[in-house]
Amino acid sequence: MKIRKLFKFEAAHIVRNCSTVRCRQNIHGHSFKAELVLQASSLDNAGMVLDFGLLKGRISRLVAAFDPSYIIWSEDKGELVDFIRNENERWIELPFSPTAENLALFFHVVIQKIIGSTAPTNGQGDVKVHAVRIHETDTGWAETGPEDTGLFNAMASLAGSCVFSDGIMGSDACWNETWKVISAAPDLCGGPDGPRPFLYEDNV
Repeated sequence: MKIRKLFKFEAAHIVRNCSTVRCRQNIHGHSFKAELVLQASSLDNAGMVLDFGLLKGRISRLVAAFDPSYIIWSEDKGELVDFIRNENERWIELPFSPTAENLALFFHVVIQKIIGSTAPTNGQGDVKVHAVRIHETDTGWAETGPEDTGLFNAMASLAGSCVFSDGIMGSDACWNETWKVISAAPDLCGGPDGPRPFLYEDNV
C-alpha cells in the first residue's frame, strides 16, 4: 500500500556544469514541489499507512528548512559561497550539485532516516520511502525509485555533511534537534542502530 504527500518550497541555486548556459551561469529560483510516496506492508490501528497529520512534524520541517533559501554547492566559486553566507540568513550548503535529481536523492535518504529513527505509536508497520519526486517546474521533475540503491548509498555518504545556516537552525528548534541526531548517524540511509529517539506525535 502506498500514500503520497505533496510539499512545496521556494529556493534558488546555480547548477554548474550543466548543458544550459543560463542555468550554469546565473542564479535562478524555482517554486519546487516535493512529492513523497510512502509504502508499508501493513496498516496502522486506524487502517492507514501513516496518518497524513504525522507528516506535519519532522518531515515537514525538513522541507520547511528549504523555504525560502539559497542552496549552495560547496564546490562553487569561493567568492559566491562567501557572499551567500554573509548576505543571506537562510542558506543550505550541500556537498553535491543542487540538481533536482540530487535533491530527490537527498530528501529520500534523509526522510528514510527520520522514519527509521521514529518509534511507532499507533501500530504503524514497516513504513518506508518508496519514491521522492522533485519538480523544479510544472513541466520537469526527477524521481527516485527502488532501483536506485547505489545512488542512495552514495548520497548517504554525503548528506550528513550538509550545513544549514544559523538563520534556519535558529528559527526551528525541532529541526535543529532532528538534524543533529540523524546527521550524526554513520549510515544516513539505514535504520536506527539503537533506540528510536523520535515519536511520530512529537511537535505535530
